[in-house]
Amino acid sequence: MSSEITFDPLLPLAMLAALGLVVLLAAVLAYWRGLSGWALRMLAGLVVIAALAGPSLRQEQRAALSDIVLMLVDQSSSQGLSDRPAQTAAAAETLEATLMARPNTEVRRIEVKDGSDNSGTLLLSALNDALAEEPSARIAGVFALSDGRVHDLDRLPDLPAPMHLIQSGQPSDWDRRLIVEHAPAFAILGEPVVLSLRVEDQGNPPTIGGLVELSLSIDGDEPFVAAVPLGETFELPITLQHGGRNVIQFAVPEAAGELTNRNNAAIVQINGVRDRLRVLLVSGEPHPGGRTWRNLLKSDSSVDLVHFTILRPPEKQDGVPVAELSLIAFPTRELFLEKIDDFDLIIFDRYKRRGILPSIYLENVRRYVADGGAVLVAAGPDFASADSLYRSPLGTILPGRPTARVIDEGYPPAVTDLGQRHPVTAGLQAPDGPDWGRWLRQVELTSESGDVVMSGVEEAPLLILDRVGDGRIALLASDQAWLWDRGFEGGGPQAELLRRLAHWMMKEPELEEETLTASAVGQEMRILRRTLGEEVGPLTVVTPSGEEVTLELEQTAPGALEAIYQGPEIGLYRLREGEVEAVIGLGPAAPREFEQTIASANPLTPVIAQMRGGVWPMVDGTPDIRDVRAGRPASGRGWLGITPRNAAETTAVTRLPLLPPWLVMLAVLGLMLAAWLREGRR
Repeated sequence: MSSEITFDPLLPLAMLAALGLVVLLAAVLAYWRGLSGWALRMLAGLVVIAALAGPSLRQEQRAALSDIVLMLVDQSSSQGLSDRPAQTAAAAETLEATLMARPNTEVRRIEVKDGSDNSGTLLLSALNDALAEEPSARIAGVFALSDGRVHDLDRLPDLPAPMHLIQSGQPSDWDRRLIVEHAPAFAILGEPVVLSLRVEDQGNPPTIGGLVELSLSIDGDEPFVAAVPLGETFELPITLQHGGRNVIQFAVPEAAGELTNRNNAAIVQINGVRDRLRVLLVSGEPHPGGRTWRNLLKSDSSVDLVHFTILRPPEKQDGVPVAELSLIAFPTRELFLEKIDDFDLIIFDRYKRRGILPSIYLENVRRYVADGGAVLVAAGPDFASADSLYRSPLGTILPGRPTARVIDEGYPPAVTDLGQRHPVTAGLQAPDGPDWGRWLRQVELTSESGDVVMSGVEEAPLLILDRVGDGRIALLASDQAWLWDRGFEGGGPQAELLRRLAHWMMKEPELEEETLTASAVGQEMRILRRTLGEEVGPLTVVTPSGEEVTLELEQTAPGALEAIYQGPEIGLYRLREGEVEAVIGLGPAAPREFEQTIASANPLTPVIAQMRGGVWPMVDGTPDIRDVRAGRPASGRGWLGITPRNAAETTAVTRLPLLPPWLVMLAVLGLMLAAWLREGRR
C-alpha cells in the first residue's frame, strides 16, 4: 500500500493564481482600512481556492513482480568444436538451476543458432529481440554462454542490467587457418596473377613458426604442393590457361590437436579474360560488306584490328609510278609468316587468289589453324571461280566445297535445326517469329564436314562451322550480311550473329557447343548443360565429402538442359555428364563461423562494460550469484552479480477528496459569519 496527495484543479493554474492574488489584495486593502475581520475573510478566500485546486488522497495497492534473468545459450557452429557442446550444456543447466533457486526470480533461456547466409553468430540480435519482449524494469541480469565470437557488433543493445559472459573453451585450444588476403576477380590469360595468402596458428599452438605444406589445384586437377612459411604473408603467382571461370583450391593438411580443419582450405574463383583480341581482316576488294566487318570489330574495345583492303591487285597496270602511289604495300611476309601466330582470328572477306599471297603463305595459314588459330571465310562470287580459296592449301580444311554456281536471287536466311542448338545461332530466330530481311546472293556449297547452322536458297548450306586440329574455321557462303546492317526489308540480327561467330572462333567459353556450367546463389546451384546432341544422360554431382548425387536434366531450350541442386555443404563440387566435366565452389573461402575459432571475450567487451559486468570461464565451474545495487561493480573474484529490480504491479487505486463540497461550504460560511460578527462587535 502506498499513499500520496494529488491535485486535480477545476480551473487552469493561471486562473487560480490570479484568484489568489485578488484575495491577497483584498486582505491588504481591508487591513489598510482598519477592518478587524480581514484575516477571516482572507481565510475564506483561501479555502475556496484550495477547493478549486481539487486536492485528494490517492492510495495504491501493489503486488510484487519477479525479476527476469536472460540466459543466451550460443549453439552456433563454432560452439560445436572440441568439447564445447557438453561443456556449454552442463554450464547452462547448472546456471539455470542456481538462478531458479533464488527467490522471486525467473529465467528466460534463449538458444542462438547460426545466422542465415553465412552471417555468423547473431547473439546481440537475439538479445535485442529478447529485451524488446520483456519489460526493462524487470530485467535483473543477462548471461551469455558462448565462446565470445559474435558477428553482429553493430547491434549493441542499451542494457538495463549487468551482462556477463560465461566463456566456453579450454586455455590450451589452438587452430590453424588458411587466409586468402588478396585474390583478383579477373586475370589476363597467359599472364601471371599474384595472390596473397597466409597460414597462421591461433591460440596456443605447440610450436611457433616453421614451414607447412600448401597444395594448389586448378579446376580439380592434380594438385601442386609447395612448402610455405607459417605465420607470414606470402605471394603465389598463378597463370590461367583458359578463359571463363577458373576454380582454384588451396589447402593445408590438418595438424594434430587443432580445433577444426574447416578453415584449412580456401576456394578462389577467378575469371580468365583475354587482354586484347588481335584480328586480321583481309578484304579482297572494296564492297559494302567490308565496312560492316570493320565497324563491328572496331566497336569492340577489346579487339585490336588490322585491316587491309586490296585496292591495287598485281594485274592492274595503269602506268602510275610506284613512287607517286599513296597506297600502303601489303606486308604479306610479315603478317603471314613472321607474326601470324600473334593473331587470334583471321578473316578473308571476298578474297580470291590473285598472286598476292603465295601458296606457301596459305599453307602457313592452314598450319596456323591446326595449331589453334581461327579463320573465317566470308565468300563472294569469286569463291565459286577458278581463283577460289578452296583451290588453295586452305581447301583441305574448308568445311564446304563450292559447286561453281552463284545464286543471284533473294532469300531469307534461316537457322537450321542443328543451328537452334548451336550457341552461335541459338535463339537468334524465334520458331514462330517473322522472317528476316532477304539476302540477294549465295554461293552454292556442298557440306563436307562441320556443322551447318544456317541455310539459304533451297536449304543449301549458308554458314558452316568446323574444328580443325586445335583450331576452328567458319565458312559463310554469302557476302550479303551487310543488308541486315542497312535494315533492308526489316534487316536482321547481323551484329549479334557476327559477334557470336567471331567470339566462338576465338574460343570464348560461353559459346562452346558441348559445355557444362554452373552458377551459384548461396548454396543453390543452377547447372546448365549445352549440347548439339538430341539426348543427354543423368548428371553426377560429387560433393566435397565425396558423396555422389545423380540428377536428371530438364530441357529448357533446344540444346540447353538445366537442373537445380541445393548444396549441403561448403566446398568444391565436381559435375560430370558423359565426357563433359566442370567444377564449382560453393560458399566463401571459409565459413564465417570458422574464421576465428579461439574463444575470446574481446568482441563482447563493449557490451559487458556498459553495466560493469564480468567474464567467467566455464572451466572454473559455476560462479556465485550475488545481488548488487545499480551502478556498482557487478563482478568480482568468484562471483557475478545481478541487480534486483523490486518491480511491482498496481492492483487497485482509491481516491479520497480532502475538501468535499459540503465541508468547503461550511468552512466558507463559518469564516464569513465570524468576520461579520467580529466587525459588528467592534
